[in-house]
Amino acid sequence: MSNGSQATTEVFENLKLELRRGCLTLAVLTQLRTERYGYTLRKALADDGLEIDEGTLYPLLRRLESQGLLVSQWREEDKRNKRFYRLSPVGEQILEQLLGEWQRINTSLSKILQEA
Repeated sequence: MSNGSQATTEVFENLKLELRRGCLTLAVLTQLRTERYGYTLRKALADDGLEIDEGTLYPLLRRLESQGLLVSQWREEDKRNKRFYRLSPVGEQILEQLLGEWQRINTSLSKILQEA
């Protein structure tokens, strides 16, 4: 691979990662309207076509919880302790605001992309 094509690939991968980060946060918050533990959350996202590694998901869950957007509780299920997450009341408010912002951005981007 030439240096120019390698640089282009690197730039693309970095931009794709930035785009994906915001989408993952929105997707996780939306999925956690219903209480889930990590594995079931990953499965629900994957079933909808959005794969997420454990190494990305669990730090994201901890960050969202530290921001007050999620609450969690350890419970035993299938003879194993599992940490269940769900939106907090503040998380519900923030999610509604984010969904509104997503709609505005999506509408604008659709117009821009149609003009291209």
